[in-house]
This record gives sequence, C-alpha cells and structure tokens, in this order.
Amino acid sequence: MSSRMRIAKASILAAAFLSFLLSVYLWFSGEHELGIFVGIWVLSILSFGALVFAGNTSHE
Repeated sequence: MSSRMRIAKASILAAAFLSFLLSVYLWFSGEHELGIFVGIWVLSILSFGALVFAGNTSHE
C-alpha cells in the first residue's frame, strides 16, 4: 500500500473519530440535538471513505 493511500485512510479515520468525540462532548454539555446531528457525520465520513476506496483494486 502506498504512503498516499495510508495517509488518506488515516485522515478519514481521524476525521470520523474527531467527529465522534465532538458529538460526545456536545451531548454531555447539554446540546443533545446538535450532538446527535454531529454524530451522524461519523457514518457519513466512513461511508465516503468506503466509496472512495471501493474502486481501488491495487494489492501493493
């Protein structure tokens, strides 16, 4: 796997994890609706990553 692909995958996972942390923070700070809204971003980010890397068939 090339270093560019590793960086891209790590970036997508980091964005999803940061979104999760922000969602938890908002939920426990009393912003329940906003926390739920931001929590949905996690699934969207991971789905985007799956879509981007679904066509990649290189086995380096």
